[in-house]
Amino acid sequence: MTNDFHHILDGDRAQIGVGAVLLRRRAAGLDRDLLAAVEAVAGQAAFRHMTTPGGFQMSAAMTNCGAWGWVTDRAGYRYAGEDPLTGQPWPALPPVIAGLAAAAAAAAGFPGFRPDACLINRYRPGDRMALHQDRDEAGFDHPIVSVSLGLPVIFQFGGLNRTDRPRRIVLGHGDVVVWGGPSRLAFHGVLPLKDGDHPVLGRCRINLTLRRAH
Repeated sequence: MTNDFHHILDGDRAQIGVGAVLLRRRAAGLDRDLLAAVEAVAGQAAFRHMTTPGGFQMSAAMTNCGAWGWVTDRAGYRYAGEDPLTGQPWPALPPVIAGLAAAAAAAAGFPGFRPDACLINRYRPGDRMALHQDRDEAGFDHPIVSVSLGLPVIFQFGGLNRTDRPRRIVLGHGDVVVWGGPSRLAFHGVLPLKDGDHPVLGRCRINLTLRRAH
């Protein structure tokens, strides 16, 4: 059986794991509103390249909105209620982003999702995200909702062990992935972004990752 699941679709929906669902183009009709919201957030909390505890600079630029923001520096990975660059609370979570996340989670079988954190990653050609687990949250009862905008990328979705071979799924503009339940701590990441020219975002990909941090 092939390890690439991007072609195994039931209409606009694909089951990519137990408790993990791909919703093709779920956010496409909201792209302008979503990008306007991202621009407003970045106007208050600028994109920046964070540093890992080991001293390595992350390739994707990041910012946050919501009550909590995910940060990393020499002190470790964690959620913070204030932007370390400004000392101010993170911008409020825009309703269009929160509403999309709640609707996508419900469509994937996780009703009642109310995110309090949204990490926004901006990828340029060559940027990547290594396989990792989202485990800095206070609990793992709530799903993860990931929204892709702009250039396509190969998303890797693995198992609960780093050594599990990940599936490779092509994510395009407007695609949403939701994972929770038995897949909540699945390893995931993206391969280096290939160059291109998206009609809306140009040589760029934006990813919104929504979580319940506390």
